[in-house]
Amino acid sequence: MAKLTNLAILLLFALSLISTAEAHESAVVDITKFGAVDGGCITEALTSAWREACQSPIPSRVFIPPGNYTLGKVCLEGPCKSSIEVEVKGTIKSVNHPSDEFWIEFNIITGFKLFGGGIFDGDGAKTWEICEASDDGCKKKSTGLNFNNITDGTIENITSLNAKHFHMGVVDSTDVCLSHLTIIAPAESPNTDGIHIGHSTNVNVSDSWIATGDDCIGFVGGTKHITVSNVICGPGHGISVGSLGKYPDEGPLSHITVRDCRFNNTDNGVRIKTWPDRYENSASDLHFENIIMYNVSNPIIIDQNYCGGKKCSKGQSKVKLNNIIFRNITGTSADPCAVTLACSTGTCEGVELSEINLAPAVAAEKLISECKNVQPNVVGRMNPPACTGPVEISGKLGGGGDKVGTNNSTVTGSVEIGG
Repeated sequence: MAKLTNLAILLLFALSLISTAEAHESAVVDITKFGAVDGGCITEALTSAWREACQSPIPSRVFIPPGNYTLGKVCLEGPCKSSIEVEVKGTIKSVNHPSDEFWIEFNIITGFKLFGGGIFDGDGAKTWEICEASDDGCKKKSTGLNFNNITDGTIENITSLNAKHFHMGVVDSTDVCLSHLTIIAPAESPNTDGIHIGHSTNVNVSDSWIATGDDCIGFVGGTKHITVSNVICGPGHGISVGSLGKYPDEGPLSHITVRDCRFNNTDNGVRIKTWPDRYENSASDLHFENIIMYNVSNPIIIDQNYCGGKKCSKGQSKVKLNNIIFRNITGTSADPCAVTLACSTGTCEGVELSEINLAPAVAAEKLISECKNVQPNVVGRMNPPACTGPVEISGKLGGGGDKVGTNNSTVTGSVEIGG
């Protein structure tokens, strides 16, 4: 009798597994069910497929099969009844208006995954041309993929190509992992930031290649506990904290770690930028370590006189910076000034330069470092030696044309590095 009872239990367990597998299979919603065809526009089909999947009481998946599609502006919104995935195997090309706030938005979702190896083509070339010719430079432009109010999210193994504006935005989100991404736009394309992260907590970016016309990754106010690792950046403007202090109530930024990354031919390396004479804010516990620079202009920068290409105010920045560590940063600088620490009065505390070894990209050149209103703690090797030149960041870093001046404690001049 005991053997029969055990056999019955095993049989019931096996049947439950089969039932569960069938249920999960039935939760896959293919966009072709709603009329999507290769070569066609899928705006309505994707919206309908999302609506059905989002209402599923069990985990569901929207499936976009191999093919070439066009897509207008679409908001795929929750909350959903269970976790939801979007698997993209095809190439999706944007046909949304350049001034739309976003192209594709995923909004208010808990338990979300976007994956599949597909391509999101923002078709940005026409927009860049229009904006270049316009009087205001197209102040309002469309972000490619916007992840807003996501909790427990995964974005992996997708390509974002030629976004009209930012490629990806992660905003008001928690516990999000982005990995194995390819983000590409020409070096001259305007404001095509790779990943823009704001007002979010516990976001990880890893194992990705980002080549854009602006910041590869940018962090703004209200963001904390972010890790970036194993990212190749270039071309582009590097990885930036900020800008901060331009707007009121941005929120503090803290605990940002960028490690094990490589920068190739970028306009900047690792950068912290704040506006002068605007609003109070703070950024703390920022760590940049184990980074290789290859022919990078301005490899290490703190710029508290950042003005976004406009003329700067002569006032001091009101953004406090604390516990900033640059550690084990090596490679070559395309600019004679390899390290710029341009702080406002009383705003930079706990700045550390540890094991910095940068050489000139051109052997005949010499490198210097610059300091203003900061005395960094130097640990281990420091090439070029700290604070050996005057601070002048006008134009080079978007300072807007004003000469910042020199720290009275520094010695001006050039130093040829060795080792």
